[in-house]
Amino acid sequence: MSGLSILVAGGGIAGLTSALLLACRGHRVSVVERRAFLSEVGAGLQLSPNASRILLDAGLREPLARIAGEPDRVVVRGLRSERPVASVALGAFARERYGAPYLVAHRADLQGILRDAIEQAGVPLTLGRSVVDAVSSRDGVTVTMADESGGTSEAQVDLVVAADGLWSTLEGKVGAAGSPVYRGYVAWRTTLPRERAPALLQGNETGLWLGSVGHVVHYPIRRGELINLVAIEQRYDPVEGWATPGDGAGLVARFSQSAPPLRMLMEAAGPWLLWSLFDRPAHRLTAGNLVLVGDAGHPVLPFLAQGAALAIEDAATLASLLPDDKADLEPALARFERDRVPRIRRVQDEARRNGRVYHLGGPAAFARDLVMRTLGPQRMTSRYDWLYGYTSPALARSAPPR
Repeated sequence: MSGLSILVAGGGIAGLTSALLLACRGHRVSVVERRAFLSEVGAGLQLSPNASRILLDAGLREPLARIAGEPDRVVVRGLRSERPVASVALGAFARERYGAPYLVAHRADLQGILRDAIEQAGVPLTLGRSVVDAVSSRDGVTVTMADESGGTSEAQVDLVVAADGLWSTLEGKVGAAGSPVYRGYVAWRTTLPRERAPALLQGNETGLWLGSVGHVVHYPIRRGELINLVAIEQRYDPVEGWATPGDGAGLVARFSQSAPPLRMLMEAAGPWLLWSLFDRPAHRLTAGNLVLVGDAGHPVLPFLAQGAALAIEDAATLASLLPDDKADLEPALARFERDRVPRIRRVQDEARRNGRVYHLGGPAAFARDLVMRTLGPQRMTSRYDWLYGYTSPALARSAPPR
């Protein structure tokens, strides 16, 4: 039988994209997800051209057109004024410059079309089962799985793709670089019907509001039915848990000096969920016949909107490099790590830098705003040619699957 036998641990964006692209290359893939049902919390995500290009090439053009929107621009403002400071050209400009669109979507919608795609590709998805161990040997990987009742089972495969998120069970098998590091930010996330937003903020654009107390991002999702709203505050200690309910009144009070349209938007929104923001500098992504993708290998702060995009890049690079024969697997995984780590580290570094820049105050904020205004919309976008125009070395050498 041709192709490798591959088990993907995790049914989020990273795992489903990996499963789809690996199956398209002729590998025998299965997905195991610890949750009893698939649901993505966190609402919106952004798919910059480096990610949307991969999904379009994978045959998802029509389903993406159904679920994703394409903002015309990013409008940058200071928290206290509704007057724009600068804008970043997206829409037609980004599509023409990078050969792919800059899209926004609901996480659950993207997960839904990926699940449909793997089903059509014949990839089995098992819910309510966790991968708790993976031991590499000369014969492949022995995988131990546990179900919700505590029962265990084993399987033998050629490769395990760990896509089990920030608190990955399998990351310790690689010894990437220790536990994720809390970076002093908490994200408040919610959605609200578009008609409840102030008229100024109902357009087909992304809003970015900068200030020393934090920053706010919003954009339309669900084809304009909803607005995805994220507020970032600096906080010394992380919140407990994951997707913890938050007190919207306290958040509104913290941003009480914001411009009236933004304050009205936040007052109309809720309920809110809180995420503590972590990252971990990329170090190792492979060990034996195990490879880490997405947050399992390299959590990143969201200040470049590249979490999902990096996971999709991982999937595409891995699929393009894997051989049909497991005898050639070791050098392919080594090449994957060499290709991905420098790219990921640069994104992680720039995301941390953006976090500092977004929260400047006083003269430093004035200078930041002056630079953005002077650059203009198209040059603001072209600063990110290295990010949005990226094609991995492996993909550049590899013809697309037929």
